[in-house]
Amino acid sequence: MNRTILPRSRRIVPIAAVASAAALVLAGCSSDSGGKKAEEDTGAVSAGKANTPRMKVAMITHAAPGDTFWDTIRKGAQAAAAKDNVELIYSSSPDGAKQANLVQNAIDQKVDGIAVTLAKPDAMKSTVAKAKKAGIPVVGFNGGVDDWKGQGLLEYFGQDEYVAGEAFGRKLNDEGAKHNICVIMEQGHVALEARCKGVKEGFKGKTDVLYVNGTNMPSVKSTITAKLKQDSSIDYVVTLGAPFAMTAVQSLGDAGSKAKLATFDLNKDLIGAIEDGDIQFAVDQQPYLQGYLSVDSLWLYKTNGNFSGGGQEPVLTGPAFVDKSNVDTIAKFAAKGTR
Repeated sequence: MNRTILPRSRRIVPIAAVASAAALVLAGCSSDSGGKKAEEDTGAVSAGKANTPRMKVAMITHAAPGDTFWDTIRKGAQAAAAKDNVELIYSSSPDGAKQANLVQNAIDQKVDGIAVTLAKPDAMKSTVAKAKKAGIPVVGFNGGVDDWKGQGLLEYFGQDEYVAGEAFGRKLNDEGAKHNICVIMEQGHVALEARCKGVKEGFKGKTDVLYVNGTNMPSVKSTITAKLKQDSSIDYVVTLGAPFAMTAVQSLGDAGSKAKLATFDLNKDLIGAIEDGDIQFAVDQQPYLQGYLSVDSLWLYKTNGNFSGGGQEPVLTGPAFVDKSNVDTIAKFAAKGTR
């Protein structure tokens, strides 16, 4: 695979994970079980199923409704659950207090492990502490690379968002950009803020941060359009998620702007937009891998006392650039909804 891995300030902890079996694609709060039906639903290659005692794992994210990025994370989690004889209970809320309540629900259900995102770490701190006090192992993923150790989580799986942003900014330099807008769809979200901060630090030109209401796509579209009409010097739009990139493509057309577009994260539609030239490049953090490793790590801890990174270093799943030079390699996986 011809993918360029971006520079990182953190040491990567090596890990081998073979994603097998597969996933039911469900929405909201639900329980997913592994087995033959799960394998058939995705057509994934099975590597067998663990004969260890059945365990229950809660995955609790800050996913907003309609954001397809989380479908990919969930598929990875379901694949690991199918292999490891795990009952997976998935729930989500973009509201920090509500997400903390979901963690409390998992504690009350006496689950065997919790995988959680720390997009708003202050809101999660006390409830995560309760889980630990109850003897439930907790791992972090996707959001909270700067907070997981402080909150005493066993492991963390994701990318360093600030480092990814810096690399993104340097890529914009290579593209000849002079003035970008970095579109944040959820104000106060630590990972998103870190991305734009990194872009600004890595970029030699001017970076403006534009906040939009990520729960309202028509509003996202109109806000980006208005900004582009207001300032014709903007030559690059930077979005922080695939659905928002696809909306920004429409904004560029509505504004009659000649600016180019690049983004963080992938989905099937975005792969097509890169192939067509509507989007120049994307940064991939491998969400499927994040979901898979989070569940599999709890099984490994429960069955063999393993934990990656010694509780000191995160396991980095990204970042890497995807552009016209390598998009064909990834397209076949994106078509299955696993990239």
